[in-house]
This record gives sequence, C-alpha cells and structure tokens, in this order.
Amino acid sequence: MLDDIKNKVQSLAGSHGDQGKEAVDKGADIADDKTGGKHSDHVDKGADAAKDAIDDAAAPSKE
Repeated sequence: MLDDIKNKVQSLAGSHGDQGKEAVDKGADIADDKTGGKHSDHVDKGADAAKDAIDDAAAPSKE
C-alpha cells in the first residue's frame, strides 16, 4: 500500500512538478510582499527547499 502511494506521489510530482514549483514561487512572492521584503532571504530559502522537495518526490527511489 505504501509503495502504491509513493508511486502515485512520484507520478504526480513528475507530471505536475513545474506547476507545483510555479505555485511555490507565487506563494513566496506573496509572502515577500506581505513582509515588505524584510525576510526575502528566508522566504527564498524556504521556496528553494520546497522546490527541491518537489524534485526529490519526482525522482525514482534508489531502493
């Protein structure tokens, strides 16, 4: 069952990863605007980590 879920997540991340990354960028822009740019470095790091997680989810497992 867990393998099935993992495969579905990988499939979704692989086929819709770009859309997910665009959503992360839009969210980061909104957060940056709301904070007046005071936390841009932290927002950017968080967005990069989220996009890396999307890439990791799309990658085939090494088991």
